Amino acid sequence: QVQLVNTGGGSVQAGGSMRLSCTASGNTHGAYCMGWYRQAPGKEREGVAVFYVGDGTTAYADSVKGRFTIAQQDGAKDTLNLDMNNLKPEDTAMYYCATGGMEILRCPGPPFAYRGRGTQVTVSS
Repeated sequence: QVQLVNTGGGSVQAGGSMRLSCTASGNTHGAYCMGWYRQAPGKEREGVAVFYVGDGTTAYADSVKGRFTIAQQDGAKDTLNLDMNNLKPEDTAMYYCATGGMEILRCPGPPFAYRGRGTQVTVSS
């Protein structure tokens, strides 16, 4: 079992920035993938950014490349930050921290394995 605590989120105007953080605990031994996916009302879930703890490989959805950055927190292997810049109204969604490749990176285990509580990100125009 893996527990995930997802923090951050809120409201921002278009062009603004925001950070999400996620800390994993429990059975986090070995290499695994962790990141965020999002889901807006009436839309399918979309893998946003994934980090492979094994070697630091990252992957992003095409819709966020160049704007979002996922990185491991210094000194905390199981904590990731997602820095979101130049936010757009279409980034508005519930964001979930999860383990797995989320269909944007080939990783051990299921693409959507463990999930933390979602946090709302709202970008106004």
